[in-house]
Amino acid sequence: MGLTVPDAATAPVDGRNARRDRNREFVLDAALELFGEGQLEPNALDVAERSGVSERSVFRYFEDRDSLLRAAIARHLDRTLPLYEFPELGEGPLDERIDRFVTHRLELYRTLAPTARAATVRAATNDVIREQLNRARRRLSEQLKAMFEPELRAMPAARRRATVAAADALFQFEGVEHLCGHLELSPAHAKDALRHALTSLFRTNRP
Repeated sequence: MGLTVPDAATAPVDGRNARRDRNREFVLDAALELFGEGQLEPNALDVAERSGVSERSVFRYFEDRDSLLRAAIARHLDRTLPLYEFPELGEGPLDERIDRFVTHRLELYRTLAPTARAATVRAATNDVIREQLNRARRRLSEQLKAMFEPELRAMPAARRRATVAAADALFQFEGVEHLCGHLELSPAHAKDALRHALTSLFRTNRP
């Protein structure tokens, strides 16, 4: 079988496309690094300097700053999607489920916090990002209900709604951010606080 010789016109085009894709990834990764350093709305110059790509090129890859930041947030969400997976929901003794649930949510927070902060800022003016956040919140709420379904099922409807609302408020990003970001609890102290809160909710609210 003979070797296939690339078309002379195609090879340079493929090389340019590969370089463009690579530089675009550098730009997105630079935006994510800046999120992690607390710059929740970096400008094109900041991103260009961090990525090593010229500011002019940044705007060849993205129509404007909003599309750049939206793409960076989407890239991070795609990368971290497996972290949302939670096997064996609702299985095992209550204390074991509480411990697994708290550990999972704190790990999710640790990984997603910088991008979640940036997404929250952009959500006020961007419908796409706002829907992404709302979809993530709904998924986390459903996980909570599935994890503690045995206890919730045994409660009267009004108590069940109140318990879900209280637990969900604690374990959405904003609740964990308050403990870890604003109150500056250590991971161990945050875990103790969340575990105590869940234990109180589900043991106190048993019918």
